[in-house]
Order: sequence, then structure tokens, then C-alpha cells
Amino acid sequence: MAGAPVAKTPHFALHRVALDAAREGRPLFPVADAWLGVLLPKRWARRAVTRNAIRRQIYEASRERAAALPQAALVVRLRTEFSRKQFVSATSDVLKRAVRAELDQLLDRACTGRSDAASRPRASLAAMPAPAPTEPPHAV
Repeated sequence: MAGAPVAKTPHFALHRVALDAAREGRPLFPVADAWLGVLLPKRWARRAVTRNAIRRQIYEASRERAAALPQAALVVRLRTEFSRKQFVSATSDVLKRAVRAELDQLLDRACTGRSDAASRPRASLAAMPAPAPTEPPHAV
């Protein structure tokens, strides 16, 4: 994906492209709305049944937030696998709940416009120690 993700969770990343990004003088999409794409590599979800279950969860979670999503092209990408030791069944309710919880976090960040960088705590300048004074270079 070109550009850094705008939001991340342990298993997902969300990428966004503005709709005004024209290509060859034409708009990217014909209608200004939230457009959603899903990228689920076989590397991270081997079974088709697992990929389909995750895909359904992504589309359902985004459908519930359709009005709040920004007008942009959004791509949800699976970036690591869900442990097959922890989630034995490819379509278990436990896996679906775990996927849904992460997607809720991811899409809430997209709806509020808060990126991962903005959500991390920052050290205030007042709390940072002052730099040590440096000596001027000696003339030779």
C-alpha cells in the first residue's frame, strides 16, 4: 500500500486515499462517498472459510458506521494471522468476536479522524529535561 496506514490494531491496518486524488484528469470514484476495500492475504488467513468470515465482519462493521465514515477510499488490510492455537475453528464465535472488537476500534479511529500517532501519549515539553550546555569550539 502506498503511504502509511491511518490506523492500526494488532491484526488490521486501515489505509485511506482522498477521493479528490485525480488520475488522468478523472476523479478516483464517480460518487463522493465512503468506498471500502478488503485485503486478506492467504499468508495470514490460510482457509477460505476464515477469510470469508473476516470479510463479512469487515463489511458488517463498516455498514453500521457508514454515515460516520469519511468520504474516502478505505482499505482494511489483515496484517498478521489470528493464532490457530487460540482460534481452532475457522468460523468460531470466539474468532468472530475478536475480529469484530478489533474492527470496531479500527473504524472508530477512522470515524473520529484520530490516527495512531495522535492516539499515542506524547511527552510534554515541560517534562523533558533541558539539553546539557555545550562548550563552544576552541580556537586553534
